[in-house]
Amino acid sequence: MMVNNMESIIKTVDLHKSFALGNHEMLEVLKGVDIEIPPAGLTILKGRSGSGKTTLLNILSMLDDPTSGKVFIDGREVGGMTLRQRETMRRYNIGFVFQSVALVPIMNAYENVDFALKLADYSKDRDERIKEVLSVVGLEKRMTHMPSQMSGGEQQRVAIARAVAHKPKIIFADEPTGALDTSTGLGIISLFKQLIEKEGITIVMTTHDPNLMEFGDAVYEMEDGELKYVSN
Repeated sequence: MMVNNMESIIKTVDLHKSFALGNHEMLEVLKGVDIEIPPAGLTILKGRSGSGKTTLLNILSMLDDPTSGKVFIDGREVGGMTLRQRETMRRYNIGFVFQSVALVPIMNAYENVDFALKLADYSKDRDERIKEVLSVVGLEKRMTHMPSQMSGGEQQRVAIARAVAHKPKIIFADEPTGALDTSTGLGIISLFKQLIEKEGITIVMTTHDPNLMEFGDAVYEMEDGELKYVSN
């Protein structure tokens, strides 16, 4: 698969990933995955547990390395980067949202977002940006609330505000609605769409929820380590 890198913010070429099982056996989790993800949209990776979608997401986000194949992010081949260059890209250009919200429990919503901005060395007005993103996720009146004082959906909204606060180019979201009821999960996806329009970010998320597929700008299905295009 050869395309102009500028047409996609992320792409892979013949991506394979295997894990050692013991007894010198190998489990092939990704089997020659080619994917191209356009900028400023919502790309959904769907599939059952064990299909390989989270492994693919971890490789795309540079949390793991492929066994073979190439990954390009914003036109740069990840395999050619030093560890420092990868860390810099993760810190400044990438945000993460997980099913397990993982807010700092002793920090309120405002402080959780501020903490993320400090880690990213955000150089502009942090107070202004914190209030802006908490307002975008609908929590401007809950800034001083602790995670324990919030519902699961509200906590996930704080996590999303935290992920986008430093203005990354890409958000990787692994089952971000998995622990939420259907109505709350749909609200999170609606929020993602708003953020794409407002911030111009690219969001790549995994899910097994069929109710969410229609919201993807592109939907891919993982099955037994292979990827197939479903719709746009």
